[in-house]
Amino acid sequence: MTTLSNLSPSSRIWIYQSSREFTPAEVQQLNTLATEFVITWSAHGAALKAAAEILHNRFLVIGVDEEQAAASGCSIDKSVALVKKIEADFNTNLLDRMQIAYRSGNEIKTFKLPQASSLLEKAELTENTVIFNNLVSTKKDWDQKWEVALKDSWILQTVN
Repeated sequence: MTTLSNLSPSSRIWIYQSSREFTPAEVQQLNTLATEFVITWSAHGAALKAAAEILHNRFLVIGVDEEQAAASGCSIDKSVALVKKIEADFNTNLLDRMQIAYRSGNEIKTFKLPQASSLLEKAELTENTVIFNNLVSTKKDWDQKWEVALKDSWILQTVN
């Protein structure tokens, strides 16, 4: 079975962040649902070499190795349909790109992008706070730039 870790560095990655943490039972259900989806995922009749996993009880990460077959518009629409089904079935929001996740000790917390300035002023966030950059689009960038210091992210550019 294909996993995210054995996809090629050039593979496309999509990251969907939940508005809430999933329970262990939900993670098990979601991993089963995601696995069933990628096993049957295809583009124009060609099977896609793909993987999907729930990480940190909060992120749905979907990857497809396009060296074998490229994801088409229709196949990407199918993945978005999966995301919308998860949103409805699990009462969460996975498409809010204004919500930013960050590490606070052993916890993963979130804030809305417009709150960044006030959180920096209160020192709840610092330039060294590790944030999750859900805008990465390749496996290589996901491996190297998904978790980055706030100072190295795009967020400070929008705040300053």
